[in-house]
Amino acid sequence: MDTSFEQKHLKKGYKYVAGVDEVGRGPLAGPVVCAAVIMPTDTLIDGVKDSKKLTEKKREELDALIRERAVAYSIFEVSPEEIDRINILNAVKKCMTGAVNGLSVTPDVTIVDGVDIGLAFNAEYVIKGDDKCYSVSCASIIAKVYRDNLMKEYAKTYPEYSFEKHKGYGTKEHIGKIKEIGPCILHRKTFIKNFWEEPVK
Repeated sequence: MDTSFEQKHLKKGYKYVAGVDEVGRGPLAGPVVCAAVIMPTDTLIDGVKDSKKLTEKKREELDALIRERAVAYSIFEVSPEEIDRINILNAVKKCMTGAVNGLSVTPDVTIVDGVDIGLAFNAEYVIKGDDKCYSVSCASIIAKVYRDNLMKEYAKTYPEYSFEKHKGYGTKEHIGKIKEIGPCILHRKTFIKNFWEEPVK
């Protein structure tokens, strides 16, 4: 993992380059979570890459290092209820904007994982940015660890859904449980309407 994307902007005279990524766009339950982070580029944290390619233990180790070394970082979440109300694309836009605006240091430019979704700040969009750009990878790791831990906490309140296992994603076990006992308030109504039409508990 190198910092060529960051260096390109730093050479233009920018001082602070942030990376932002989202986790939880696709699950049937739980919030979408975004993290924004500004990392120093003189010394890199070894092992940083797309959070999906790391073990849970390694993600947690890197999460602690990223938070410790970051110039600034911010985490923002959008609830299942709001995802249903404004749709997932608008929820991701709100989430990313909230994360970037929450940084204690204002970035000059933000590198965003994915396609151009028209965010209202100076942004460069990089497809598979979480696997190509150091600061976006760092953002993906802290967002993933935060959301996974959140779903583990929700599992204590709603143990029947096993959120600690699938983190709200649409596994066969999860869908089967929704069909069996119905959804809870953490479920996204617009995501389960193909197989559940009754009121949410």
